[in-house]
Amino acid sequence: PWLRAPRAATPGVDPAAMTPWPDRSDPTEPIDAVTTEIPRVGPAKPPAGSSIGRASSLMAVASLVSRVTGFLRQLALVAVLGLAVVNDSYTVANTLPNIVYELLLGGVLTSVMIPLLVRAQTHDPDGGETYTRRLLTIAGTALLLATAVAMLAAPLLTRLYLGSDDSGTANPDLATAFAYLLLPQIFFYGMGALLGAILNSKGVFGPFAWAPVLNNVVVLIVLGVYALVPGAISLDPVRMGDAKLLVLGLGTTLGIVVQAVVLLPSMRRIGFRYRPVWGWDPRLTAAGGLALWVVAYVLIGQAGYIVTTRVASSAAEGSVAIYTNAWLLLQVPYGVLGVSLLTALMPRMSRSAADGRMDAVIDDLSLGSRLSAVFLIPISALLTVFGTSVGVALFALRAGNLDGAERLGATLAASAFGLLPFAIVMLQLRVFYAVTDSRTPTLIQLFIVGVKIPMLLACPLLLTREDVVLGLAAANGASFLFGAVLGQFLLIRRLGRLRTGEILITVLKTMLASVAAALAAAGAAALLTAGPMRDWTPVPRAWITLVVAVVVMTPVTLLAMRLLRTGELAPLWRRLARLAGSRKPRRETSA
Repeated sequence: PWLRAPRAATPGVDPAAMTPWPDRSDPTEPIDAVTTEIPRVGPAKPPAGSSIGRASSLMAVASLVSRVTGFLRQLALVAVLGLAVVNDSYTVANTLPNIVYELLLGGVLTSVMIPLLVRAQTHDPDGGETYTRRLLTIAGTALLLATAVAMLAAPLLTRLYLGSDDSGTANPDLATAFAYLLLPQIFFYGMGALLGAILNSKGVFGPFAWAPVLNNVVVLIVLGVYALVPGAISLDPVRMGDAKLLVLGLGTTLGIVVQAVVLLPSMRRIGFRYRPVWGWDPRLTAAGGLALWVVAYVLIGQAGYIVTTRVASSAAEGSVAIYTNAWLLLQVPYGVLGVSLLTALMPRMSRSAADGRMDAVIDDLSLGSRLSAVFLIPISALLTVFGTSVGVALFALRAGNLDGAERLGATLAASAFGLLPFAIVMLQLRVFYAVTDSRTPTLIQLFIVGVKIPMLLACPLLLTREDVVLGLAAANGASFLFGAVLGQFLLIRRLGRLRTGEILITVLKTMLASVAAALAAAGAAALLTAGPMRDWTPVPRAWITLVVAVVVMTPVTLLAMRLLRTGELAPLWRRLARLAGSRKPRRETSA
């Protein structure tokens, strides 16, 4: 079943809901209440105190399936393409439409649109339907134009990321051929994200959460077909009519088409019937101002990624694919909790901000930060200590991939410390978007990239060609750490006291518990490696090491967090106590 937020009874006319959308020249200024004589009947608001945990936990199931199938897709991609020139070229070309993924499905533009849609639904007599249709019409036209321009500029875009010469680590001509087949994804990424924002603003989260699963399934099938097609992709010369090239490129784009189209039945279920509405709504000016800041946000981020790919493509072969796969692997735990939690929190924070209840926004920020710490720090500790084993276990299945898999695992370990800072930054940005401030996130992004680029450029000077990718990943993680500190400072200036002390106490307790558990697991793994597993081949040894690590770390982490009185796990202890109580044998009583 699709996941829906709890519904309340339809309210009557509420004087507090009689606020029109103010005409503002600065979209980042807070919206002040302005009374009007015309009553506005908006959609039902979620009941106060509705459980964010239930919504986020249900979406976590969809996100988990999405991340697992996406991870299987990456494993299949490495198994089919290897970690060499073809994979590097495909990865760079697929990065171009994935810029839109980071912008839209990654949550940035969705976070901008949800507050605007919520306000229209609350204050418009028709529940915001005309505004939504007009927004889709204008955005769809803009996306078509952007897609056409991107396809015309494909050779320039690929050379921007790789340079004009074939360095032997990535092929610009092959990347350009892939780009022609992959860039049409831009339109479908954009429309899918807008449809998802509309569904989320209505409290319907499931379709958008499950849509990427279908995309992953389609691409897995495509990779199977690719493997069955005889021959190999030609590199000298690169031919656009190459059967394997067409299967991989068009098949990847088909997955994004399916991901967008599958949302249409859900749009009909919420009663939305699209008909083009042309013309300009004054509120779209505010949306355009917010979107311009978001575009700047993405362009700044791409400046950092361009430097990353340039440095990686000039390092050892496969570095671009290794960096990308390590980052995607790091996104799996974030996607299970972070994305689902943010998806559930965003409409609630938007409504709280629209109502002027900043205390509720601060509560949600603190809750999201502490839950992220409790979930992500133990995983970061696991990946830091056992990253190489993860790389070998997952990516060394194909003969000849062992060296690349070890480097991928080491890259993962070098960047794992940045997992929580990344999640915190994403949460902080959502708070700014909830108060319709898209300027500050762009400034934070500018700071993050400004800190990162010098570290990226220093990597070839300080590290060997094989280790450059480790430095790139570590620099990326460090930049988010600096960004989280800046974001917290700016939020304090904007909202006041943020209960930072509570967050830091939770982080410290979780770190102590995770370090103790990781050391215990490392000791157990070392004993096995020196004893029974001494003569095992790398892949089975890596899998057994990971199993031992998880088996040891999980109970030790939970026990240590229990001893340290980590309050965020109180619901877990209560549930375990209820389960234990229900299984106790009842005493027989005499009549």
